[in-house]
Amino acid sequence: MVSYKELGLVNTREMFAKAVDGGYAIPAFNFNNMEQLQAIIQAAAETKSPVILQVSKGARNYANATLLRYMAEGAVAYAKELGWEHPQICLHLDHGDSFETCKSCVDTGFSSVMIDASSLPYEENIALTKKVVEYAHKFDVTVEAELGVLAGVEDEVSAAESHYTKPEEVIDFATRTGCDSLAISIGTSHGAYKFTPEQCTRDPKTGRLIPPPLAFDVLHEIEKKLPGFPIVLHGSSSVPQEYVDMCNKYGGNLPNAVGIPEEQLREAAKSAVCKINIDSDSRLAMTGAIRKYMAENPSHFDPRQYLKPAREEMKKMYIHKIVNVLGSDGKAE
Repeated sequence: MVSYKELGLVNTREMFAKAVDGGYAIPAFNFNNMEQLQAIIQAAAETKSPVILQVSKGARNYANATLLRYMAEGAVAYAKELGWEHPQICLHLDHGDSFETCKSCVDTGFSSVMIDASSLPYEENIALTKKVVEYAHKFDVTVEAELGVLAGVEDEVSAAESHYTKPEEVIDFATRTGCDSLAISIGTSHGAYKFTPEQCTRDPKTGRLIPPPLAFDVLHEIEKKLPGFPIVLHGSSSVPQEYVDMCNKYGGNLPNAVGIPEEQLREAAKSAVCKINIDSDSRLAMTGAIRKYMAENPSHFDPRQYLKPAREEMKKMYIHKIVNVLGSDGKAE
């Protein structure tokens, strides 16, 4: 058993409470490798933003669970090396699909876990979530649950269509499970293809797709039911057009990729939404930068040569999200 406190990590309880009170959101950035982790820590340290290092089950299998533990411990030490005296870094399991996966993460140093039983019938979702909560809370690990279903594809998570969270269920669900935060469905979606062209309108000047607005009425109803309770938005990458264009210009094929407009995420961050998940934007920034570098330097083959600009592009994107979208800069001095 490895406690996250031994690694210098924190859970989400205090950072979420401050975010709800302060009208901003904590960035939850998914990572799979060293360069992504370096970029996240550099961005958070420079902006003094609390940050959630988010790892899916697939990413954990890819990186190796033991290595991840030491990477998280190293991330805290690296942040201090960069001048961040009291780093607020959480290591979080994204979309845990079973009690066993969540338990394994708690036992190996994660400070927060998500149990995603949203595809199960309501009572089964409650039962499984409660089981995870009871185990995690023994070790002061916080638990995120999900109510409602997001469409799209991200690692092992896949659903053909969304089902909005029902506001009338949230009090019962939160009370009976004891979860610390709740991921809801209000129109966000996993992946880089969050909406079909048929769901969007087109800008008559640019021809670019304009996605449908988020269901803020559902969010506000949930806020009324659970005042001050931490709410989470999954599938919240904006799919920046500059990175889509960069990928396509240098050999990619990403037609009709569209994400959540940043102005809508800014509005959400000022509400009870205190954690916003971002994964696809990092993937696009990294892949776009690598494609560009390889096209412009066809004779190069040292991975450091093309991963360095990829890391810089991701860091730039992370800082932009922290400062201009989520408003979490300066909240972890």
